[in-house]
Amino acid sequence: LIVGKRSFAMCALENTDSDIGLCGWILVIFSILLTLLTLPLSIWMCIKIVKEYERAIIFRLGRILRGGAKGPGLFFILPCTDSFINVDMRTITFDIPPQEVLTKDSVTVSVDGVVYYRVQNATLAVANITNADAATRLLAQTTLRNVLGTKNLAEILSDREEIAHSMQSTLDDATDDWGIKVERVEIKDVKLPQQLQRAMAAEAEATREARAKVIAAEGEMNASRALKEASLVIAESPSALQLRYLQTLNTIAAEKNSTIIFPLPIDMMQSFMKH
Repeated sequence: LIVGKRSFAMCALENTDSDIGLCGWILVIFSILLTLLTLPLSIWMCIKIVKEYERAIIFRLGRILRGGAKGPGLFFILPCTDSFINVDMRTITFDIPPQEVLTKDSVTVSVDGVVYYRVQNATLAVANITNADAATRLLAQTTLRNVLGTKNLAEILSDREEIAHSMQSTLDDATDDWGIKVERVEIKDVKLPQQLQRAMAAEAEATREARAKVIAAEGEMNASRALKEASLVIAESPSALQLRYLQTLNTIAAEKNSTIIFPLPIDMMQSFMKH
């Protein structure tokens, strides 16, 4: 449907110079005669040049000349009846100003972005819209607000690529009648209110503290299990406790401490306590 509509519009624009009327043809013939009579001076007014990245839309008596856009290179116009407009076909980039958006979960955020577009059809860009660049900029702002209004805060922070793709599709469909192709849309920055930032930071800190406590408790539980198993091994062999004492003394002596505390078993002290 879109292709058919565009083809119909192009056909209508290309046939506009076929109905200039009798007076129009008289003016055109008079302009041609005047150009021939003033040669070679008039040739400088008739020859125009457009650059590789430009196209020229020629108006003859206010109607677009048959054949559409001209260029790049040389083209001829009649000095009295023709005028032309240059259209830049290069990719144009502009920033979307920061937009205050109320998300789906009632959070106010400030979001900005970048849009890349180019003129795909110079004739439609001149004939169907007053100012294609200004219209695209305004449409990008409203589209950004409309798309983000259907998302919650978590989706805006995590699904930027999906949001940018949705904006590109919406803008491309809306600007198709203007002869504009939206090539890319990017979300630059999402700014949150200071109170919300502090709340999110406190929530993240509390989550980390809770996770740390859980990890510490798991470590204590594993350590207690290991100590229980070690005590069972030592209980089976009394000499293992003496070997553990010697290992402890060796560790203390390696640190070159001046004071060494040597633990004695209670069994060795019972005989002295009886006397």
